[in-house]
Amino acid sequence: MTRAFVFPGQGAQVVGMGKALADAYPAAKAVFEEVDEALGESLSRLIWEGPQEDLTLTMNAQPALMATSIAAMRALEAEGFGIEMAAFVAGHSLGEYSALCAAGALSLSDTARLLRLRGRAMQEAVPVGQGAMAALLGLGLAQASEVAAEAAQGQVCQAANDNDPTQVVISGHREAVERALEIAKGKGAKRAILLPVSAPFHCALMEPAARAMAEALAEVEIRAPKVPLVANVRAEAVTDPAAIRQLLVEQVTGSVRWRESVEWMAAQGVDAFWEIGAGKALSGMIRRIAKEASVRAIGTPEDIAALKA
Repeated sequence: MTRAFVFPGQGAQVVGMGKALADAYPAAKAVFEEVDEALGESLSRLIWEGPQEDLTLTMNAQPALMATSIAAMRALEAEGFGIEMAAFVAGHSLGEYSALCAAGALSLSDTARLLRLRGRAMQEAVPVGQGAMAALLGLGLAQASEVAAEAAQGQVCQAANDNDPTQVVISGHREAVERALEIAKGKGAKRAILLPVSAPFHCALMEPAARAMAEALAEVEIRAPKVPLVANVRAEAVTDPAAIRQLLVEQVTGSVRWRESVEWMAAQGVDAFWEIGAGKALSGMIRRIAKEASVRAIGTPEDIAALKA
């Protein structure tokens, strides 16, 4: 069996995530304590007590989801399931940072601070209400890209996440994205729905955030990961720290090529995917991409107990 460990992105956050792991595993509890210390505040209290609307704020959700993923990883390691069991790591958008932290390329404290900055910079890049994202269901990447190009009309509208063969997310100016909803329905989309996000991620409007991340990443040590990273913007493996640094900058405005990333891993012989952290969103996508592969989500002590059994 050839495994990949994958790490979820924004949208998976839920109040209470990671609490059972922290209660059951001292190594998982230590992750939340270190993140709190790195940020100079009790993010763990917000994660475990809410309110949900504050947890969902981009600058909170990003480090919170990473902390939950790394807590799950530390719990797995405590049970003898280490990172070296994986042939590759990958993460969806912010999950790429979780993957790099899990693989030893970034320290936990640096990862928390980078994601706090990334969340804030992405939120501030576009005034609230001017941008939007929408999911086009039932269209592939080529069709979704045509829809976005037709809807742009001089504004920004582009494919942001190629999630699986049946779901592409577009991002850009709100008016352009709203035009795209109608065009997509005319081109046979099963559904075209605005997403409840606070900014238009992974499009050209995020350029100010990309500049902020370039500055921040230049100051941080990135080591070669113990396991190759399948990068969002390349959909293939990278291990060189300089390349990883550059790809993390490009990722802010670039498309998350998740479908291609999973296809690439499957082509390298990966037949088991473990989604590590909150939720099961990636598991659903992977099942629609790599239909022969086994998929499991690991985010609770019960999930780890089932794995041991």
